[in-house]
Amino acid sequence: MLLGVPFDAASSFLRGPAQAPPAIRAAFRSDVSNSWTEQLIDLGVPGAFGDAGDLELTDAPHDAITAGVAGILANGERPLVLGGDHSITWPILRAVRARHPQLSILHFDAHNDLYDHYEGDRTSHACPFARIMEEGLCDQLVQVGIRAMSGHQREQADRFGVDVIDMRRWSLGVRPQMRFPVYISLDIDVLDPAFAPGVSHRESGGLDVRSVITELHRLDQPLVGADLVEFNPVTDVDGLTGRVCAKLLKELLGAMLAPSLRAQT
Repeated sequence: MLLGVPFDAASSFLRGPAQAPPAIRAAFRSDVSNSWTEQLIDLGVPGAFGDAGDLELTDAPHDAITAGVAGILANGERPLVLGGDHSITWPILRAVRARHPQLSILHFDAHNDLYDHYEGDRTSHACPFARIMEEGLCDQLVQVGIRAMSGHQREQADRFGVDVIDMRRWSLGVRPQMRFPVYISLDIDVLDPAFAPGVSHRESGGLDVRSVITELHRLDQPLVGADLVEFNPVTDVDGLTGRVCAKLLKELLGAMLAPSLRAQT
């Protein structure tokens, strides 16, 4: 079930990710491509997935996000959330964890987002995984694509037992090994800016699109939820990043649907 969260008030540099959910949907529905995933699942079939629209945020946005995701889960659906900045992952995981006593997070990002606080803000988009780990909202956190780690975040990763597959380790062939049902948090700036210029924090030396898709396809644990965050339409070039987000959304949906469809055959 898709859910848009148009929130970027926790962004530390540029605003714009709040505009991403409708932009991703427009690229996803464009006739430039068809509705089939690479795993040969037709997302155009009626009922293949639902869309709950964009969440109406209140004066307590974190509570509204948790409640919105909890409602999806209560209906037996799996959430696929379109952000928004990365701060939304923390309240999402509060809802997801309540349904999954064993949970791994596979986090794609250029940044660890493990700051205890950033410029005095503990709810900044630079901090969600510190809050997640403090609250015990997962049993395993694997971070892929990291290439802007600070000394403080290295200490935080060690403190919380995070498996950091930075770009140096990735280049040596290290790949994530997930132990429990998986929640994916995909920050689009994990990609090199050559593939996704429409982000607020461009960091060269990142992954290509094919590498991310390959990791989605090789999951050997159930995919129980996901978010796609930090796309900034304000900084995009010729809609390139929007189309990349649409492609990744398609393959995320395919990864969610593939096991259930196989079970029916």
